[in-house]
Amino acid sequence: MITVSEWIVLLGMVLSFALVVLLIRKRVNFGISLLLGSVLLSFFSLAAVSIDSVFFAFLKATIYDVNAGVFVWDTVELAVLMTLIFMLASLMQDTGAIAQLIDSLRLLFNKGGTIAVIPAIYGLMPVPGGALFSAPAVEEEGESFNLSISEKNFFNVWFRHIWFPIYPISSSILIMADLASLNMYLLIAVNSVAFFVMILIGYVLLAWKTDMLHRHNRKERDRLNQSKRNKSKRDLSGLLFLIPPLLPLAFSVLEYVGIPLFTAFSIGVFASIVLLYLMAKVPWFRYKKFIKEAATWKLIAVIAGIMIFREIFEVSGVNLSIYSLLEQLPFTPLVVIIIFPLILGLLTGYLLSGITLSYVLLEPLFFSVDLCTVGLVSILFMSGFVGYLISPIHLCNVLSSEYLKTDTTRMYPLYIPASVVVLIVQLAFVVLFIR
Repeated sequence: MITVSEWIVLLGMVLSFALVVLLIRKRVNFGISLLLGSVLLSFFSLAAVSIDSVFFAFLKATIYDVNAGVFVWDTVELAVLMTLIFMLASLMQDTGAIAQLIDSLRLLFNKGGTIAVIPAIYGLMPVPGGALFSAPAVEEEGESFNLSISEKNFFNVWFRHIWFPIYPISSSILIMADLASLNMYLLIAVNSVAFFVMILIGYVLLAWKTDMLHRHNRKERDRLNQSKRNKSKRDLSGLLFLIPPLLPLAFSVLEYVGIPLFTAFSIGVFASIVLLYLMAKVPWFRYKKFIKEAATWKLIAVIAGIMIFREIFEVSGVNLSIYSLLEQLPFTPLVVIIIFPLILGLLTGYLLSGITLSYVLLEPLFFSVDLCTVGLVSILFMSGFVGYLISPIHLCNVLSSEYLKTDTTRMYPLYIPASVVVLIVQLAFVVLFIR
């Protein structure tokens, strides 16, 4: 039975989430919106936890874990990394590196294929907020097809995340397989249906948006593209500008000598900024000006807001309240296994926490469902993934939207139906064939 305090916390969760969505629709800075949402959720959380717990959660999310008595640098490191990534993305745009890269890619992929290829390439880079790397290229190439800002945003984040269901070095796949004592490649094989469906949906929507909408000026666009091809004389040197955004991957090996992964990536991104200066051959005084223009406080506020919101979410026990509510409703165990990870992924905007919390709470229900373990784990994983994918506090959505000067909710007319189709197809596949 849900207690009064749990109902109050649930109400606070709904109101705080609604406040965040409302504020970002009103163009309020996302970080500030999340901070205000966190304050509102904290107020309602006092019905279940002490004010000390809430205050300690704020401290832990920013810099200090009172219970452990240690400084926690995760938020600071993530803020530094995201700021550096944003600077690199902006610098690649300002120096003309993106334009040269796209010109070379057009020789290999026509009819807007670069809009899919670039985010997919950067999607192999397991770094939070990596959609920032591809946003400048998608923005520029999208202009060739008069795509709206929301459409550019959708294609950028969609194609970046096509690998998530099957990526063997993803922490989410690794930990999920370990928790369930499954062979990782068996889980990947089952999830591969979702992977191919995401590619198919992305391809169909991209073909629609780049052809149907501009049939009236297609000849002119083809003429311009042909002119660029002739001018380039098959010059693929622009592909070298793939190196700066991918260079941080090489620095990830520093983790094996004791350097934290975020720190290693930050060093790598800083090295990429230096390398880009050498490659772009831009005068230093101009490059320095570009750096100053790219530096922004907004991402620091965004990261702080996300981390505080997650910590308050956890300390309030709202995840347990949601589970208690679902237990009281007339749902079958399978429906609970579908809905709960979806909600957690949506509310946290963080795939790993959404699916691990879900597994811990839902694993006892597995015995009540006539499906094999790998099928149930796949359902749980994909439900959490879809919730995370469309979450307005998902870091990739936030940073891509920030760069493109829009917000996540404006791409929902494409985003939500596409994501729901992926989940439905995966569910149907598991229920029909994985028993």
